Amino acid sequence: MIPSAARSRTWLTEEDCDLGAFRALVEQRTDLADHPSAARIEQNVPLYDSGRLRALAATPEGRRTVQAELVRTLLEGPGIVVFKGAFTDAAVVDAASDAFRALIREERAAGTSRGDHFAKPGANDRVWNALDKVAVRAPEVFADYYANDVLELVAEAWLGPAYQVTSQVNVVNPGGAAQSAHRDYHLGFLSQRQATAYPAHVHRLSPVLTLQGAVAHCDMPVESGPTLYLPHSQKFEPGYLAWRLPEFVEYFDAHHVQLPLEKGDAAFFNPALFHAAGHNRSADILRMANLLQISSAFGRAMETVDREAMANALFPVLLRRRDEGVGPEWLRRVVAATAEGYPFPTDLDLDPPVDGLAPPSQADTLWRAVTEGWDPGRLRQELSAGTARRRG
Repeated sequence: MIPSAARSRTWLTEEDCDLGAFRALVEQRTDLADHPSAARIEQNVPLYDSGRLRALAATPEGRRTVQAELVRTLLEGPGIVVFKGAFTDAAVVDAASDAFRALIREERAAGTSRGDHFAKPGANDRVWNALDKVAVRAPEVFADYYANDVLELVAEAWLGPAYQVTSQVNVVNPGGAAQSAHRDYHLGFLSQRQATAYPAHVHRLSPVLTLQGAVAHCDMPVESGPTLYLPHSQKFEPGYLAWRLPEFVEYFDAHHVQLPLEKGDAAFFNPALFHAAGHNRSADILRMANLLQISSAFGRAMETVDREAMANALFPVLLRRRDEGVGPEWLRRVVAATAEGYPFPTDLDLDPPVDGLAPPSQADTLWRAVTEGWDPGRLRQELSAGTARRRG
């Protein structure tokens, strides 16, 4: 928890970045007793067996208990969780990998250069906004992938309902250098001067607006450069001002942990955790991860996503899967990853509240279309009209 003295600060400066205080946080040990659902602690990080977690979360009470533990871990604990076997069907991961590779080839052929926030251009192959690119090009693949229940479990725990999924594929090639240590979006993407302009309570707010995740699309031994983490570093209040300072960079370089992953594993972490992609020292491993940035309904996602196009592309798949007998939970998870679940901002003159304080969201419309079996033309018309109302 944030000490009461820290809570009283209204503004933060670099003078608040005390390395000794930082060390006191990050050098504490993660106790398995504080994470009863975890299988083990490895390098200060709780590792969860996804099969066991699914069983524990099978009832509403069990789900709340598991989610409460995940929230404590991300907020007050080490700030990171690893789900072993989050994707149990390797074919689902492989199909998504094939779709990602097709996008990479397409963008290479178009001569499109992709930079990276915290690494030199050319060190990797990056696909921005992979979410709607895959949804439109390969909706069956998208549906199977984003129906994942572990993704929903942790996203809903940290962010609540109506979360917004975005995806950026990253392939770090052999020889690809490590990123610099950093914190992530929102405040992590601002300069020192910009970050100091925000009061301390906004520094505390920023991490709860986003959940960072990475799904391993291949086995990632340490030599391939899986992500470097510094557990417990998310609790350092002035961390958005500290991560660029030389003494903190040096400390991260000397004390980070690095967890190997297997295909289908997933790591999720508080965006305020100090972290960086590692150096791929392997000779032949093209280290592919699907980087998930999941935003609160109350925040702004980093990427602009054409969710109307996604919903139209996914709708026939959802209808077919419904008719084939998949359960409503499966369908709802795909809808949550596809459509905008929050009805604001909108033009309330054109889009007044109906049966409550808010108009129906895009996800409400898609769900109604699935359950009532609309034809695709009607859905396209309703979604287009909804978009027009929200634009005013």
